[in-house]
Amino acid sequence: MKPTIPGPHPAPHPPRRFVAPAGACDAHCHIFGPADRFPFAPGRAYTPPDAGLEHFEELQRTLGMRHAVFVQASCHGTDNRAMLDALRRGAGRYAGVAMVDDRVGDQQLQELHAAGVRGARFNFVKHLGGAPDMGVFRRVIERIAPLGWHAVLHLDAKDLLGMGAALQRLPVAFVIDHMARVDASAGVDQPAFVALLELLEDERCWVKISGAERLTGTDGSTRYRDVVPFMVALVDQAPDRVLWGTDWPHPNVRFMPDDGDLVDLLADVLGSERSRQAVLVDNPRRLYPLSG
Repeated sequence: MKPTIPGPHPAPHPPRRFVAPAGACDAHCHIFGPADRFPFAPGRAYTPPDAGLEHFEELQRTLGMRHAVFVQASCHGTDNRAMLDALRRGAGRYAGVAMVDDRVGDQQLQELHAAGVRGARFNFVKHLGGAPDMGVFRRVIERIAPLGWHAVLHLDAKDLLGMGAALQRLPVAFVIDHMARVDASAGVDQPAFVALLELLEDERCWVKISGAERLTGTDGSTRYRDVVPFMVALVDQAPDRVLWGTDWPHPNVRFMPDDGDLVDLLADVLGSERSRQAVLVDNPRRLYPLSG
């Protein structure tokens, strides 16, 4: 039986310490279901409650965000219909990252592209099934390269220590999800985080300063302050290749965050108008077709 995970915080507070710039983008979030229209994948590792577009747009209004990038989650597998439905209803405000395998047809790729998809996601984390078949990975990369898409990589920090050279040989840009899930309690000098900073010397490497609730060594009561040094270091290293997202509705977390706290954390990370504009507005628009 697939474990059922909890839904998001029922009433996140509006940000108290941070005001997002006009046109701000939540560049990592998910759409789940509704399961009666868009069933979850039979081989999924977990079963989430429905978390549809109406619920997400309510969150957007609360947080002061305008745009979003919907990232296909493993619970829907390679069936991207729920995400595509949200993209079409967004009329240009949203873009997407799909999950596909090497059986995807050219017409399907073109349909995804036309809907606003600009990336393919690959899960390497063990609790979601571990690394993909590397032959399939390479073949999918070859298929998406002509479209100008990028690869979105969901992995654990320790995996970076053995993957850096292979990633630098990819023929596409690549985005590291959730700061590579580094362990905040191990400090910014830990080898895995140093490897991530070094990887960002490659102009094709991007990173998301999302997932503070995953990296923290606390229960969230300190508002994830232990993650701030990692976020700041990444912004300092590659200010024009950093994205931010809520990760709503937060699948598989130890402690469900209040999204208002996650936005407020940016007050300690993005200290200048220039950095706020870059991370929340300009950088997402360089990767994704956002309008409206």
